[in-house]
Amino acid sequence: MNWIILDLNNWYVSLCGAFYSLLCVFSIVTGIIYMSGKRELNPLELPDKFVNKLKQNPEHLKRFVFDAGLLTFVVGIVQGITAYCLFKGHSNFCYYFALGFTIFSIGSVAGKLKGKINMFPILKAIAYITILVILLLPSTRSLFI
Repeated sequence: MNWIILDLNNWYVSLCGAFYSLLCVFSIVTGIIYMSGKRELNPLELPDKFVNKLKQNPEHLKRFVFDAGLLTFVVGIVQGITAYCLFKGHSNFCYYFALGFTIFSIGSVAGKLKGKINMFPILKAIAYITILVILLLPSTRSLFI
């Protein structure tokens, strides 16, 4: 079976895979940095009130940053699997995995938008919604199933 990434007619699916690949590397590196304690929380994604409350208890903050780093690392791994699924195609599993994780990602970003609205989560939401639309196209679905 051929990989989708090798078929130039399906560049839009490969572009979605490239986006997830980029996020994979970013999330894994960010997760490792958080877990190592070399960086504090990303103020772009958390409400100021929440961060200020965490800073009142340094041990709780340290544990939260580690846990956030671990979660970010795991999400990076799943983003890599999603990229693989988009590049590989030609299976129900790949299609539904990519679709499911994209829907999960939209929900995750929507939850973050409740705290602090800025361009970073808005751009991610736009990218995820675009990927969702691409995945729901009949021509894309036929590449997997």
